[in-house]
Amino acid sequence: MSRNKELQEESKLYTPGGVHTSIRNVDPFPVFVRGEGAYIYDADGKKYIDYQAAFGPFILGHNHPYVNGKVIEALGRTDLYGVGCTELEVEAARKITTHVPSAEQVLFCNSGSEATYHAIRLTRAITGRTKLIKFQGCYHGWHDYVARNMLSAWDMIGKRDPGSAGMMEEAIDNTLVCTFNDLDDVERTFNENKGEVAALIVEPIPHNIGCILPEPGFLQGLRELCDANGTLLIFDEVITGFRHDIGGFQKVAGVTPDLTTMGKAMANGFPIAAVAGKKEYMMRFNTNPGGDVWFAGTYNGHAVGTAASIATLELMENEPVHEHVFRLGEKMRSGIRDIHQRLGVKAIVTGFGSVWTTYFMDFLPKNYTDLQHNDATTYVTYRKKLIERGIFKMPMNIKRNHVSYSHTDADIDTTLDIIETVLKEMK
Repeated sequence: MSRNKELQEESKLYTPGGVHTSIRNVDPFPVFVRGEGAYIYDADGKKYIDYQAAFGPFILGHNHPYVNGKVIEALGRTDLYGVGCTELEVEAARKITTHVPSAEQVLFCNSGSEATYHAIRLTRAITGRTKLIKFQGCYHGWHDYVARNMLSAWDMIGKRDPGSAGMMEEAIDNTLVCTFNDLDDVERTFNENKGEVAALIVEPIPHNIGCILPEPGFLQGLRELCDANGTLLIFDEVITGFRHDIGGFQKVAGVTPDLTTMGKAMANGFPIAAVAGKKEYMMRFNTNPGGDVWFAGTYNGHAVGTAASIATLELMENEPVHEHVFRLGEKMRSGIRDIHQRLGVKAIVTGFGSVWTTYFMDFLPKNYTDLQHNDATTYVTYRKKLIERGIFKMPMNIKRNHVSYSHTDADIDTTLDIIETVLKEMK
C-alpha cells in the first residue's frame, strides 16, 4: 500500500471521510506533504506542477519566502490580544482601502463564508428587507443565506435547490436565484419582489463553475438595477479580488459595488478574509460604538493573516506579479487552443488573467445552464490523466485552474506538452 493510501485510511479513522472540507474528498485522493513555489509533493514523493492552488489563494506560490518571512518576523513579537487593535491590522486595512475602489472601510474575519454572512446581514439591517438575489452556479459560502442553487443537478436549475440538509426553510425561500448574464431575468425578479430585496450578491466572474465571463454591460446593469430598486450590490471577490488586480475585478470592470467580500489571494494562503464597503454602511457594525449590526470573532485580525496580507500586497505593489501571471495565463490558454486546433478536439478554453479552464463543448458558455453541454466524463478523465503525469488540476467537473507568480515559462511549456500527449491518447 502506498503511503498516500495509508494516510488516507488512517485519516478516515478520526475524521468523517478523512478530509476537513467536503470538496477535498476526490479520486485520486492525494496526501500532500510539501509545497514549494509552483510545485507540490505527495506522501509517495511524487512531484506535481500545481494549478489547483488550494482553490486560488496561492497567487505568489507555495511557501513564498517573502510572505513566510514576514509572518515569522511578526510572530516573533506579536500575535493576538483580544482587545484594541495592532499595527498589523491598521496597515493591512490601510492597504486594502487604498487599492479597492469600494473599500472606504474594512473589517477582517477568517473565511470567505464569514465575510459574505456579515455583508448580507448588514444589508438587511440597512434596508429593513429580507430577500437576497444570487445567481445559479455561484458560490458564496456554506451558510444558509446562500447555500442553494450552487452546483445543481441539471434538472434542478431554476428550481428550489438547497445545498444541505438542516437549512432553515425561511433562509432558502428568502434567497432568489437568477441566471448570470441575463439582465432581463434580474429585472423580472426585482419586479416580482418590489421593495423586498435587500441585496444582490454576485461573483463578478463565476469561478465556482470554472470561468464564465460577464458580458459587456452586465455588471454595470446590475449596478443600475440595484440603484433603481434601493438594493445594495455586493461583489463577492473572495476569488477575483487581488488575483485579477490589486484593486479587485471591480477595478478592472469599472463598476463599484456597495460592499465587497475578499479572501484567498489577499494573503497567499494564510487564513484571513474581509468585508469592506462605504463608510456610512460599515459604521453600522458594532465594532463602532453605537453600531447595531453584530460583528465578532476571536481570531479576527490575527498577526498571521494580517502580516501575510501586508506582505502579499507589498509584492503586488512593488513587483510585476499581475503582469507575470497574466502573461503566463494567456500563454497557457493560447497554447491549449493551438493543441485543440491541431488535434481537432471539440473544446473551448476560457479564462481571465491567471485563471483558465477547458470546457469540452463547442460554444462559449454564458451561464450555468450552458454548462450542461460540457462533457463531464471527458473533463474529469482528462484531469486524472494529467495528474498521472504530474500536472495537478482538481479532478472535478467545471473547476478552474490558476497560474502563480512562481510558475515559469518552462512550467507552461512542460504542461502544454503533457496536455498534448494526454489529448492524443484520449482521442
